[in-house]
Formats: sequence, C-alpha cells, structure tokens
Amino acid sequence: MIKVRIAGTGSYLPPTRLTNDDLARRMDTSDEWIRTRTGIRERRILDAGAVPAEMGVAAARAALAAAGKGPADVDLLIVATNVPEEIIPGTAPYLAAALKLAKDAPFFDVTAGCAGFVYALALGGAMIAVGLAKSALVVGTEALSRFVDWEDRSTCVLFGDGAGAAVLVPTEGTAGILGVSLHGDPTKLSLLRIEAGGVRRPATVDTVREGLHFLRMEGEGLFRPAVTMMARATREALARAGLTLQDIDWVIPHQANLRIVDALAKRLGLPPERVVVNIDHVANTSTASIPIALDELARTGRVEPGQVVALTAFGAGACYGTVILRW
Repeated sequence: MIKVRIAGTGSYLPPTRLTNDDLARRMDTSDEWIRTRTGIRERRILDAGAVPAEMGVAAARAALAAAGKGPADVDLLIVATNVPEEIIPGTAPYLAAALKLAKDAPFFDVTAGCAGFVYALALGGAMIAVGLAKSALVVGTEALSRFVDWEDRSTCVLFGDGAGAAVLVPTEGTAGILGVSLHGDPTKLSLLRIEAGGVRRPATVDTVREGLHFLRMEGEGLFRPAVTMMARATREALARAGLTLQDIDWVIPHQANLRIVDALAKRLGLPPERVVVNIDHVANTSTASIPIALDELARTGRVEPGQVVALTAFGAGACYGTVILRW
C-alpha cells in the first residue's frame, strides 16, 4: 500500500462578519446567551450575490500553492458538502471547471454531514494508496447560512460559511495518514436534517410555506452521542495506527459547539492546549470546519513535522469518524 500525506492546506472565509451583537439586534438573543451556550462570538456569512463554489475554489488554490502544485497536478477531486451548488450536478464539477483541472480527472461530491471532510480525506487517501490516483485535492465547503431560519435562534446562531482544502500526495517518508475509523448510526438520522427539496419531498408551495427547506436540529439529542462517537472513532483510529492517546500532539474536532469540544477533550483525557478551537470566530462551518482549523494550525506554524494530529468529526446521518496523521 502506498503511504499518503498532506502536502498543503488552504482555507477561505467570506469577508462579511456577523457578530452576536448583530444577531441580538435582529432577534431575542444576546452575546452572553450565545457565547455561554456555544462558544461562538462571530461567524462569516456569504453575501447574497456571491457564488458559493468560489469559496471552495479559493481554498483549493491556496492548498495547491502551499503544496507547490498546480491544477494540472491534480488527478482526483473530492468535495465534501451538505448542500450542493445544485442538486444535479452537485458542487465538484463547478470547482473542477473553475480550477481548470487536468482533462478527464475524476471529481465527485461526498455527503456525510459535518463529518464529510474526514470521510473525503480517508477516501482520497485510500484511492491514492491503492494506485487509483497519484494526487488528490480534498475540499470541504459550506454555505449553510442560506438554509438556516433567521427567526430560529436555536439554529441560526450556530452556523457560518467557509471552505477548507488539503492536497494529498504519495510519500515514502514518515509523515502521512496512519489510521482511519469511519462509522455511522442511522438511528440518529432525524437529529439534523433539511426535510424538503430532495426526491422524498420535492419542493412545492406547501413545503416552502411550512419552512421545510430550513435546517432543523435537535440540539440536546446531539450532545452526548457526538462526544461518544468522536471518542470511539479516535481511540479506534489510534489503535489502527499503533498509537495511544498520549501520542497525540493535536486534536482537531469538528467545531460544532465549544461544550462538545471541551467534553471530548475531557473524555479523552487531553489537556486544552492540545485541542484546536476556532469556533469563537468562525462558528460551525460544517464540512469546512476541520480543514479551516487545520489550515490555521499549519499557517501559524504551531504544528511541527513529526507531530501526530487527530481529525475527528460527527454529523448528520449520523456519520462520524477520525483520521490520524503524522505531519
């Protein structure tokens, strides 16, 4: 099996900031209410006239530059997102066209809730490992602000927009993906969903009137299973890598809620200084949360060659998983 490493990362956040105080002027909430329950102070929102795919393109270009690669070097593109650019053909072809990838390079979307980037990273690494690709561009991009009900403070305060990307290449060195654990629990599929707009409930006047195209979440129903699922996947991925929790230098959890992140760190027995947190200024960017945080860690020079990083996430479905890698 060919070993695979991350050669470069990139990210993009829309320029428009929406603070908790901004939201307090729109609805019955406050900075204190949001901050103490979620850890979020502000989020980035894609402007109404902006094209969502452009976020993924910007993040991808940054990752390629960091890796010293160009679009012609990419022979596989995997895009993780929950709500595609269009139901058909999705988001990946829009990124492939804008990036001008090499002719005939395969591209496709992955939908695995907020765990989508972890799934896509594992899949891209596996395809290189078995010789189906020589390099892979993996992108997580999300504009969920366009699908939240701005009158529902239980959900609209949580989400932000953005994109993150990573370039995967073969390697003979010590760096690379060391262990993967992916799981799903369909008994929790109703905890986070957009009910209408798919083939089960196509869009109608009634579905729009009833607000069924908005993202709905059972927040309390997600908290405990989220911690349990990410802890299980992390321990399992570490075991497959032949490592222990003491070997982890950095854990980057999905940035869903600061209380969940803190509870996960406590469950794993990891000190706060080894847990990457950026939810305060980006909020929950879903599939983009882990690659954005990973890019921040790389760009600030905090992660050093040889260090072990755990990327762990959970999301709608419920899908969850962890990728362990050596930087």
